[in-house]
Amino acid sequence: MTGILILSVISCNYSNAKEDKNNNSKNSVNMKFEKVALPYATDALEPVISKQTVELHYGKHHQAYVDNLNKLVVDTKFANADLETVVKESDGAIFNNAGQIYNHNLYFTSFKKGGSGEPQGALADAINAQYGSFDKFKEEFNAAGTSLFGSGWVWLAKDASGKLSIEKESNAGNPITKGLTPILGFDVWEHSYYLDYQNRRADHLKELWKIIDWDVVSARY
Repeated sequence: MTGILILSVISCNYSNAKEDKNNNSKNSVNMKFEKVALPYATDALEPVISKQTVELHYGKHHQAYVDNLNKLVVDTKFANADLETVVKESDGAIFNNAGQIYNHNLYFTSFKKGGSGEPQGALADAINAQYGSFDKFKEEFNAAGTSLFGSGWVWLAKDASGKLSIEKESNAGNPITKGLTPILGFDVWEHSYYLDYQNRRADHLKELWKIIDWDVVSARY
């Protein structure tokens, strides 16, 4: 009887270990892509972006893109690819979710409590050379974001020579698909601002300049 009990325990332990190994294997696959960690508390951007909006936008929308992509890339050529490669080479649902992860990773790390005024150094010089002044650049950027029809993003991007441009992208679009490097992106999907600004997208865009972390953004130039 004792022998039977020991064998039963060993069998149970082996079965549990095997199940844990399988679960861990599945989890490792599902966690290949992750959202970037927030560099600030969820209430740090108030009143420009409310705590509730950050919690829903970052905690729900952004997480959903991550969860979706990890499922979609299984058994595809993107299973072991880095995120930028997926964005550049995919289409359909994989692109939509990969693009939104990439976009949101840049977006959420572009802010900080209180902001840091205006860009400095090379980026400031490039903006002044291209647009005449920082204020003129903001006007053009805001106008582009306000006029973009439907959901999408407005980006400040640079080409290989360092020349700047303002790019309007629908849905999950990003300038890297055009061979450009994204410097700063404003999300104009309604979920990014509707709780705080309702239908006033233009007001939302104007307020975002108050929380830009120009140290981080300038380093991308």
